[in-house]
Parts: sequence; C-alpha cells; structure tokens
Amino acid sequence: MVETDNNPRRQGSATRTKTHISEQPITWSNWYKHINWLNCTFILFVPLVGCICAYWTPLRLKTAIFAIIYYFNAGLGITAGYHRYWAHRCYKATLPLSIYLAAVGVSAGQGSIRWWSKGHRSHHRYTDTDKDPYSVRKGFWYSHIGWMVIHQNHKRIGRADVSDLDEDPVVVWQHKHYIKSAIFMILVFPTVFCGLAWGDWRGGFIYGGVLRVFFIQQATFCVNSLAHFIGEQPFDDRNSPRDHVITALVTLGEGYHNFHHEFPSDYRNAIEWWQYDPTKWMIWLWKQLGLAYDLKQFRANEIEKGRVQQMQKKVDKMRSKIDWGIPLDRLPVMEWDDFVEQSKKKALIAIGGVVHDVTGFIKDHPGGRAFIASGVGKDATAIFNGGVYRHSNAAHNLLASMRVGIIRGGCEVEIWKGANSKGMVEGKGVEIVQQAGGQVTRRVPVVKIDEA
Repeated sequence: MVETDNNPRRQGSATRTKTHISEQPITWSNWYKHINWLNCTFILFVPLVGCICAYWTPLRLKTAIFAIIYYFNAGLGITAGYHRYWAHRCYKATLPLSIYLAAVGVSAGQGSIRWWSKGHRSHHRYTDTDKDPYSVRKGFWYSHIGWMVIHQNHKRIGRADVSDLDEDPVVVWQHKHYIKSAIFMILVFPTVFCGLAWGDWRGGFIYGGVLRVFFIQQATFCVNSLAHFIGEQPFDDRNSPRDHVITALVTLGEGYHNFHHEFPSDYRNAIEWWQYDPTKWMIWLWKQLGLAYDLKQFRANEIEKGRVQQMQKKVDKMRSKIDWGIPLDRLPVMEWDDFVEQSKKKALIAIGGVVHDVTGFIKDHPGGRAFIASGVGKDATAIFNGGVYRHSNAAHNLLASMRVGIIRGGCEVEIWKGANSKGMVEGKGVEIVQQAGGQVTRRVPVVKIDEA
C-alpha cells in the first residue's frame, strides 16, 4: 500500500526543483549569477590591481630575488606537496617536510590540501568527462581558468575518496585554518620579510605577494589546460593528457602529463635524465637527506609495455592506409591441377602456397624475364627465397599485391587459413612469418634451443 500526501502545499514544494545556475543558459539578465565573484576577486581583480600598483612601485633586485625563491618554494608546495605527496601518495614524508610543504603550498593561493586533492583525484578518475572538474573537452579556457571563475554544480563533479587525508593531522589543521594561513603566507609574510630585511614594504607586498601568486596560479592552471592540449602521447592516446617540454618548464616538471596519467603513483613525471623535472630531483634530494622515503616507481618493463603498445597503435593506423594486397582469408582456394592449367593462359607462380599473377610484371622484373618465366606454373618458393635470388622485403611486399589464390593440398598457407592463426611452425622446423598485410611468402628457419 502506497501512502499519499494530501497536503497541496507540501506537494507543490516537493515537485518544484531549483535548477542550478550552471545548467541555465547565460543571458543578459543572469550573466552575473554565473560568475564566481569571490574567486574572480582573488584570481583576477587583485592581480590586476597589483599590476597597476607595480607601475608606481620600483622592483628592487633583492625583492626580485626573494620573489623568485619564494615562487619556487610555493611551486614545490603544489607540485611536490599537494600533487605528488597528498593527491597521489607517490612517496612518504617526515613531519618536518609535511609541515614545510603545507606552509609553502598555502602561499600559492590554490585552496587547502584537502580541497585541491579531492578535485585532482576526481580529475584523474573522470578525465575528459562531465564529471571532470576541469575537463579540457569543455574548452581550453574553461580548463585553464573558467572552472574557477564560473559557478559549477558541485553535485555533478565526480566523487573522490579523501578519507586518508582526513586522517592526516597536517591536512586537517591546514584545512581548518586555511583562510588565516593563506592571508599570512601570501601577503603578510613577504611584506614583513622584505620590509624588515631591506625596507621594501610595498615591493614585498606587490612582487613577493600579489604578483607572485598570480604567476604561480597561472602556471598551475597550465597543467589543467596546456598539458591536455599540446604535445605528444607516447603512452596512451585515448584521453587528452600530453607530454611537452614547454609545459614542463612552466610547471616545475609537471608537463610530462601523458606519462603521469598512465602512471599517477610514480613520484616522477619525467623518466629520462635529460627531461626537465625539478620536482623529481627535489624529492630525490629529500630522500638523501632523510626527509622523504618509500619513493614509488612503476617498473620499467610496465612503462615500456605502454610505450610499445602506443607505437604499435600508430603503426597499425599507418598500416591501415596502405594497400597490402587481397587478404589471405579472402583468397580462393585452387586445386594444383587448376593452377597448372590456368598458368598456360597467364603467368601464375606459386610461392609459399600462395598463387601470384605476374603477367604484367614479367617484362619489368629487375632480374630479367627468363628467371621469372622459369617459375610459371611451378612452385617457385625455393627459387624466390634464395635458390636463385634472396629477394628483398620490398619484393615480398610487391609480390603480395599480385596474389590471386591459395593452393589446396596441404600447403602451409591453407593450413594457416583453416586454423585462423597468426603464425605456425611446420613439422620440418620452418616458421611461417607474418609480414605486414598478412604476407607469408618469406620463410625463416626456426632456431631451436636444446633443452637441458
């Protein structure tokens, strides 16, 4: 029995559903509701004011050096801290290192560790889908900064487990006191430091605080946009992440993003010694100093699997655009007597059990007309594979374009066709090697290894 509510007022309130602003079209009357004004203030308006004030604030050398050093430390707070340590757990850190990373991470002005990591884990779990909080499929500028300055429906963002972070006292404390910590580390500290050290209070505020945060925010946003937009995909191309040295230079090594999305728990983004990844180098240095340990790396064999598979995919794509002749499984099966009889009307030769029509090629044969004519109506396998001349790979490929049938009667190609195999070994110890396009005319002796 189903109970019904006879209260019309309650029914009306229950049936009314309020559509989130992000799901409403932008119009002249509601555009301002789509804007996240709080984020706009800190990401756009405050930096704009900083740029204007910089016109009347000379940049001192000491302040510039301080801003660069502070920028690099704040960057490590995001790349080595927020990203590789907390979001992906690529390594373990001692308490002093955790406190340092949490502090300089706050100075980057990108939210708390918990908030940042939750969004990033959703991004990895739902890459390029509607549940991805900064999906590049919604446009370059949306993935770069739009997701921050335009309201999102947080109920539609993919769920991510951050229970491990809720058990980390450093993360819990920073999340609870984020606003106070951010104001101090972003603005107060650089202002006071530059002011007390060499009297540049305003320069410390503008260059060490406001503009430094603006540049590091834009650099980090490049991981969400540029790293999904330009570069190579050496490990997988099903999703958008890409590897590019420019993105790596901008983001302290986070630009090898295709590798990172394939192997997210690896503490490295760049695996080659010559690739720019200062974050990896710092984590390694912290290990030598006893501050970091249990650095995670995927096995080289697994990494090479992904690289080879992607290379094979590219080769297959190129291969599909080339004419390799009629596929073996579509060739008709011919009796030997029929092959001999038809050879009296046109130049047919049998090589490796495959019948080829060389009528139009006899006159163009580089070895002369006589040699190829001597194999017409015969099994020319031995002749073709070294009895007269050991033909090149190009000759095998050209021959494949002339095949017209398969000999019945126990030839190896017929056996291959019946078994639907990609290669098999004859009783005489001869392997049928599949060339690109299913070319089986080349026969290579099998090297047998004596068993102990």
